[in-house]
Amino acid sequence: MTAATARRLNNIGLVITVITVLCAVVWAFPLYWAVVSSLKPEDEVVRPYIELWPDTPTLSHYVFALTKTEIGRWYINSIVTAAAVTVLTVSSSLFCGYAISQLKFPFRSMLWWLILASFMVPMQTLIINHFELVADLGLINTWSGIVLPQLIHPVIIIVYKQFFDGVPKDFREAAVMDNASEWRILTRVYIPMNWGVTTALSIVCFIWSWNSFLWPFLAVTKTNMMTITVGITQVNDAFGVYYARQLTAAVLAGLPVALVYLIFQRRVTEAITLSAGIKG
Repeated sequence: MTAATARRLNNIGLVITVITVLCAVVWAFPLYWAVVSSLKPEDEVVRPYIELWPDTPTLSHYVFALTKTEIGRWYINSIVTAAAVTVLTVSSSLFCGYAISQLKFPFRSMLWWLILASFMVPMQTLIINHFELVADLGLINTWSGIVLPQLIHPVIIIVYKQFFDGVPKDFREAAVMDNASEWRILTRVYIPMNWGVTTALSIVCFIWSWNSFLWPFLAVTKTNMMTITVGITQVNDAFGVYYARQLTAAVLAGLPVALVYLIFQRRVTEAITLSAGIKG
């Protein structure tokens, strides 16, 4: 490599780095603005010019959100429903992916193509059907009513099937020769091999459920049953909307997800890569 070529590559790398940093700043600025605005008095938030730092920082909006709203109850609702969606979705998808991959039964191919075809149906188109079913079952304003319609995640089934397809047949044949049942083969052979995949999918599924807004917004009308994403829309009073309070509630709502992502960043990236590879 000549010196001119090396300089050219260095210049290209510098340009890419600058562009990446600029994109990161553009992406992160709204987050910074939300946090900073939550620390401003309301009169500073509505000023017609931009201030990158509050003149008089205050935690009064956080005190209001934590003491004058039902945010504690909203956190509980979100944790319970997100955990239930995660456990039920991941476990049912694991069983379904294993059955389609490893078992022989009638209409297996038809079921597999039906799961693949489900990608063509946006979940929003099923909202009316889901609402009618949940209302007929008397599950409006209940945890079950929030959880059940969110258990449809075909991509997780596909990821599991792809994983099970990639496991060498020798492991299954050895277990069958030892007269192991299907349950024992699954729990003692296949599941221990894919704890990494299961962990990554569980984290992403939890984040998906936590961030869900449309369905919990439709399925819940009582304030004490709202999830955090829906409850933060109630942080106002009779005198109108307080933007600083709304941003404070939004920061508190996103904080648990941000912490989960920071702690399990590698697993989240792995799951996103898996699901993106399937969809691509």
